[in-house]
Amino acid sequence: MASSAATTTVLETSRVYKTTFGEDFVPPQYTIKDILDAIPKRCFERSFARSFAHVLRDLSYTAGLVYCASHIHLVSSAPLRFLCWAVYGILQGMVGTGIWVLAHECGHGAFSTSRRANDTVGWILHSSLFVPYHSWRLTHSKHHKATGHLTRDTVFVPREQETYLISRNLSELTEEAPIASLYWLVVQQLFGWPTHLLTNVTGQKYPGVAKWKVNHYWPGAPMFDARDYRDIVISDIGIAIASAVAYFAIKKFGLANFILYYFIPYLFVNHWLVCITYLQHTDPNLPHYNAEEWNFARGAAATVDRGFFGPVGRHFFHEIIETHVAHHYSSRIPFYHAEEATQAIRKVMGSHYHVDRTNVLVALWRTVRTCQFIEGDGVKMYRNGNGIGIKPQKLVIDSKKTQ
Repeated sequence: MASSAATTTVLETSRVYKTTFGEDFVPPQYTIKDILDAIPKRCFERSFARSFAHVLRDLSYTAGLVYCASHIHLVSSAPLRFLCWAVYGILQGMVGTGIWVLAHECGHGAFSTSRRANDTVGWILHSSLFVPYHSWRLTHSKHHKATGHLTRDTVFVPREQETYLISRNLSELTEEAPIASLYWLVVQQLFGWPTHLLTNVTGQKYPGVAKWKVNHYWPGAPMFDARDYRDIVISDIGIAIASAVAYFAIKKFGLANFILYYFIPYLFVNHWLVCITYLQHTDPNLPHYNAEEWNFARGAAATVDRGFFGPVGRHFFHEIIETHVAHHYSSRIPFYHAEEATQAIRKVMGSHYHVDRTNVLVALWRTVRTCQFIEGDGVKMYRNGNGIGIKPQKLVIDSKKTQ
C-alpha cells in the first residue's frame, strides 16, 4: 500500500470523485516510470522456446480432445452422448481460448524477441480461430496506448447516459428489468466478439464514414493508418484460408461433425474472450478519463485483475485473467513473468490496484446491472438506472431522437 505521506499528498492536490457505490476515488499520482522501475528486469525477458512449448502443449490438448470425441459415438446412451459432447465443447473451448491468448502474446511482441516469429505464429493461431491477426493487433495496440481514454480508446468505450438511452430506444431513464439485463448479457456473450470485428461495436464512432467501412477486414477502415494496408490484406488472406479449410472440412466430414468438433468450441472461445475482457475493463470501481485528466499510468490502472477460475484459469488461459493490470503497464512482459510483475507493481499502485475474485457468473450479472453508462466531469464513473449505488442525474431525451 502507498505510504500515508504519499496518500496525504494525493488528497491535498487532487479532486475526489465518487465510484458507483459512493466510495472516494482520487486519480493515481504515480508515474509510469515509478511502475516500470519497480518491475524486476528479468520479467521483461522473452523466450521463443518457452512460449512455443505452450503452443505445442495446447495443440496436444486439442488433438487429445478430438481423439476422445471421435469415440463418443460408441456410447450407447443418447443422454450420455449429449453430455460427452457438452464436456468436449467446454474443454475444447477453454483450450482454444488459451491458443487465442498465445496469439495475443504474439500480437504484443511478448511471445519472442523476433517480430517475424511473433507475426508468423500469431497469424497462424489467430487465423485458425477466424481472428484477423494484424487487424486486431493494430486496434488492440491503440487500446493499450489509450486505455480509459474516452475519445481515443478502441474498445469497451462506455456510453454516456444519453447515448445509452438511445441505444436502448428509451426516452427516459428507467429501471431495466432483470430479464432485459439477461437478454443483453446473452447477446453480448454470443455475438459481442464477431460484432466487434464486423462493426467496431464498443469502439469509437466515426461520423461521416460509411458503416460498412468501419470493420476489421476493410484495409481502408478509419481505425487503421495508410501504412497498415498490407497487414490488413494479410489478415484477410488468413481468414480466407481458414474459411476454405472449414468449407472442405464440411464437405468431407459433414456439417454436423464440423459443428460438434469446431463450431461449438469456437462459440465457447468467443464467450470466454468477451467475458474476460469485459470484466477486466468494466467494474463499478473503474474510472474513465477525458483528454485533460488522462495519462498512461492512470489509464492502465483503469483495469481489474480477476480470479474467478483459480488454477484452472491460470493453466488453460495462461494467467490472462489474473495479471491484466501488469499487462497494461507493459504488454511485452510474457505471461509466465506476469505474476511476479503484478506483485511488484502492487507496491507502487496501493489502493489503485483492483482485484476481484467473485464467481464469474456473479461478476457478470453484477457488472451488467451496475455499469450501464458513465457520468461526471473530467473523471467519469459508472452509473445505472437500476437503483444500485449512487443515483444518476435525471435525463429526458426528445422522443424524436429515439426514433
